Amino acid sequence: MTRFFLALAALFALFAAPASAQGRFVEFDQPADIGKVHVTVWLPPGYDKEPKRRYPVLYMHDGQNVFFPKRSGFNKVWAADKAALSLINARRVAPFMIVAVDHPGAPRFLRYFPTRVVNPEFAKGIERFAKGKLGGDEYLTFLAGTLKPRIDREYRTRPQTRYTAVAGSSMGGLISLYALGERGDVFGKAAAVSTHSPLVDPDLLKQQPQMAEMVKADWRRYIAARLGAPKGRKLWMDHGTETLDASYGPYQAVLDESVAAAGWKRGKDFESRVYKGTAHEENAWAARLPEMLGWLLADWKR
Repeated sequence: MTRFFLALAALFALFAAPASAQGRFVEFDQPADIGKVHVTVWLPPGYDKEPKRRYPVLYMHDGQNVFFPKRSGFNKVWAADKAALSLINARRVAPFMIVAVDHPGAPRFLRYFPTRVVNPEFAKGIERFAKGKLGGDEYLTFLAGTLKPRIDREYRTRPQTRYTAVAGSSMGGLISLYALGERGDVFGKAAAVSTHSPLVDPDLLKQQPQMAEMVKADWRRYIAARLGAPKGRKLWMDHGTETLDASYGPYQAVLDESVAAAGWKRGKDFESRVYKGTAHEENAWAARLPEMLGWLLADWKR
């Protein structure tokens, strides 16, 4: 826990820096087939002073919880701009942009659900329970086909796959991992944080062991069929051991085994870590974000 508090202290010390040294934000509403989506772009310090420089981009889900406590669901955020600044100032990574994409509120579970991971019968059952259509494919189409092209047109990005990353937690972790499997041509790096790997309520799976085994089998099938060899891509996965994260271990073990079986080498192509004593919440994610991004984005050099 000491490392947790030290990391938070280092991050929030950056709040005292002058505004010009903190970068700047741009916000807009993006029309889309999935409905209007609010987007917040963070531009790192120097973006306006170096007109010839181009920047890698990190896309993050649950945009309400990425930067601004007043917009967040629990008055807690990832403080992603502060984590980025700490890495950039330490010259561990090159300056990069962050694009935070808001979730839709109540339909969040449907929007971030990795549709093709589950077998069709299970998918129909989930849709009946959730009273809506699983929307992970449509969301990825929006990210890759609508939002990213706009960002690449309007900002000085490095649009190549290796310079495009995606990150999220819980259901956002699911859709980040799914993006690497479904749109590996667009997203070359993914951080799946406190990934909701059971897919549904973990307590339901504890009551129905056969369903739990079905979820694990679906993960094995999906990773084997869709992830493919790394080919320069990178994947970070993690979870804590408290609250909702306490249920993730057995499912994360299946993911680790399946990713390795697909030819990904742990420590080089993928990382999977357990943060003992940490819960399923933004302060925990903020504390480990510099470590996470430092590993994931290490090849984004100046």
